[in-house]
Amino acid sequence: MKKIILFVALFTCIGSIGQKLNPHKKAIIASIEKHEAELIKISDSIWALAETAFNESESSRILAEYAEKNGLKVTRGVADIPTAFTATYGSGKPVISILGEFDALPGISQKASPVKEPLQPGAAGHGCGHNMFGTASLGSAIAIKELMDQGKIKGTVKFLGTPAEEKFFAKVWMVEAGLWSDVDVNISWHPSSGIEADVQSGLSLIDFIVEFYGQTAHASADPWNGRSASDALELYTTGINYYREHILPTSRIHYHIQDGGQVVNVVPDYAKLWVRVRDPKRKIMLPTYERVKKMAEGAAIMANVDYKISLVSGIYETLVNRSGGEIMQKNLELLGPITYTEEETAFGKAIQKATGKPEIGMDSKIYPLKETEKNPGGGSTDVGDVSWNVPNINLGVTVAPKDTPWHSWAVVACGGMSIGHKGMVYASKAMGMTMVDLFTNPKLVEKVKEEYKTRKGDEVYEAMIDGPPPIGKD
Repeated sequence: MKKIILFVALFTCIGSIGQKLNPHKKAIIASIEKHEAELIKISDSIWALAETAFNESESSRILAEYAEKNGLKVTRGVADIPTAFTATYGSGKPVISILGEFDALPGISQKASPVKEPLQPGAAGHGCGHNMFGTASLGSAIAIKELMDQGKIKGTVKFLGTPAEEKFFAKVWMVEAGLWSDVDVNISWHPSSGIEADVQSGLSLIDFIVEFYGQTAHASADPWNGRSASDALELYTTGINYYREHILPTSRIHYHIQDGGQVVNVVPDYAKLWVRVRDPKRKIMLPTYERVKKMAEGAAIMANVDYKISLVSGIYETLVNRSGGEIMQKNLELLGPITYTEEETAFGKAIQKATGKPEIGMDSKIYPLKETEKNPGGGSTDVGDVSWNVPNINLGVTVAPKDTPWHSWAVVACGGMSIGHKGMVYASKAMGMTMVDLFTNPKLVEKVKEEYKTRKGDEVYEAMIDGPPPIGKD
């Protein structure tokens, strides 16, 4: 009797959702469910490959070939990046683009297990869920294509395979190549620990390499003949750490020592570190960057060595679009929350236990649209650069338990099993339904574009790059 009541309740819920959905959105859901098994297979393949920035040759190939198999026109190697591609279908306006990332993070390989257990020790892992990101987005694009084939909607859908988001930020070069120049509205999503139409910005940042060049000598017999590059490096990082007290609370400075010398008995003639500066506003971040660069000169003077600064790349904060967020929010409410099995809930609690978090399980509710944009997240993304060139609508969907440490083995574990699969499929449906609204209602497109113009104001976008994409660089 209990099972019958549960079935009736579930059927009633599905029926009520179906009654609220227009035929086009029902068709989107049906398409994604038709492709669901293949989408999960693709996501799991990319999860297992775990290819890092600009090395995603197989991940890119899998997505591009699936796009071609489903009738989209694929152009590979766009923006002089071998793993970047576009997949388009349709003609005319509106042109709606959708982003797809697929790069992994080094050093966090993990099995689909709720205890820390590397799949391959020392290897990379999808600790930000990009195996699901690109796959879900492509599923949405294919669903839209199928709706176009039925003559239900008109326009152009454009999937962009965007590599190297975790490092180097390939979208900046893709923006410079004009890949969004014909786009009316862009759609993006990101794996998360909750479901929400994301109307919060992120942090702008700039990455640069500092190298010091000195003179080797025997560290004991004649150290006075040496000029230590590592001394300069230590003086420089000391300066950065003292400077932290005097920057705004919103700003961040990170560094990673990449070379501090090779052996203890040689005064090192070379040292290298990667430095990153962040702030919610690019105009505040840039003066901090200039100050930190000057510190490198000071450290070089004190250690009597030469130095060199090389720009890697920089990215903008995300330009929020609340009008677009409202469209996405309505579709989330139509879809309703994600439901989890007892086994998935237990898996989530085990992840929380293993990472020292309260064992509360999965967060399945849909969060209301946030009222302000005063609390940007701590992360940064090159989606920001896209958002300063075309209106962007962003989404976050649960793929891991609440409070799970991001960029960690815990997210990798969830991304390789059903918790991640459910979030991926949900995101694909939400984005597809939102694109239906944009394709069928020109007034919504104009409203999103007007807000974009107002928020951008008279600021002129300037890509923070100097030279070609750093393919093959460490």
